[in-house]
Amino acid sequence: MSTASAGVEPVRPEPESAPPRPKDSARGTGDRVFRWQLTAAGTTVLAIMAAVGIFLLLRAGSALKATGLSFLTTSAWQPDVHHFGIAAVLTGTLLIAAVAVVFSLPLALGTALFISDVAPRRLRRTLIAMVDLMAAVPSVVYGLWGLFFLQGHVIGVSRWVSDWFGWIPFLHVDGTQPGEPLASSSVYTASSFVAGLVVALMVAPIQCSVMREVFAQAPAGEREGAYALGATRWGVIRTVVLPYGRGGIIGGTMLGLGRALGETIAVYLIISPVFVIQPHILQTGANSVSSLIALHYGDASDFGMSALMAAGLALFLLTLVVNFTASSVVARSRSGSQSEA
Repeated sequence: MSTASAGVEPVRPEPESAPPRPKDSARGTGDRVFRWQLTAAGTTVLAIMAAVGIFLLLRAGSALKATGLSFLTTSAWQPDVHHFGIAAVLTGTLLIAAVAVVFSLPLALGTALFISDVAPRRLRRTLIAMVDLMAAVPSVVYGLWGLFFLQGHVIGVSRWVSDWFGWIPFLHVDGTQPGEPLASSSVYTASSFVAGLVVALMVAPIQCSVMREVFAQAPAGEREGAYALGATRWGVIRTVVLPYGRGGIIGGTMLGLGRALGETIAVYLIISPVFVIQPHILQTGANSVSSLIALHYGDASDFGMSALMAAGLALFLLTLVVNFTASSVVARSRSGSQSEA
């Protein structure tokens, strides 16, 4: 009796699968060339960064040997008598960058959400072009605008904040009393607050671009599902877009922070340099590492130039840590994000 008549289905041989294409076949030549180009580009960037770090370290060697660890704790800047350090300028750098991030983060976040989820499609391209154009404006233009326009309009805000919140240590202004109408306005000029506002406008486009790109990648299915369940536009942003783009928000903020730490010309035009630790952000007098280098580069002696290189090395390492951390956060934010239920 045959297997067919017995009701048993004959066993059919499985179709032979095509052998996998070798990775090094002729058809993969373009992929290999592209991969080599990317590897060469990445290696070149890392090599340039390493060369910059080695150059700064070699040029700063004599200054670092003369001061040792006191380079991080000394506020004065008198390299000709071997009495110098970056305690004051590093504190000013961090304060200006902190003020910039505090004001740029909500501005960039709101703009990115408006462009990606609220603005009509016809308006999005125009808004994106305008935000990108802000990043292309030279820093000297921002500095001049902050010096001759913004500073005069911010004095009233600084006075009001100092009057009502001066009990907070970093918002206190020495030499003023709350509600004193005849207090000189000069105590509020050239401050970390004014410089931070200008830098905030400079770093906001960078932050907005990173956040906007991440928000645009939020899963369309989850957006549509939220709308189908009756969610409002804000509900979709709160439960889908923001959780998905959390890594992009953090990464964009840190990229802006790295940019704010190294800003030179705009800060140099606005601040009044002081070489003491100045924790009062509303009070006149501030400093930063980059402004210190710009101020003393032209008249520095050989040893003074080594001291400036040491300050530049500290800023280079600080910015490098911030940027590498931001890059890793942004890379993780592009995949694997989940929305809240």
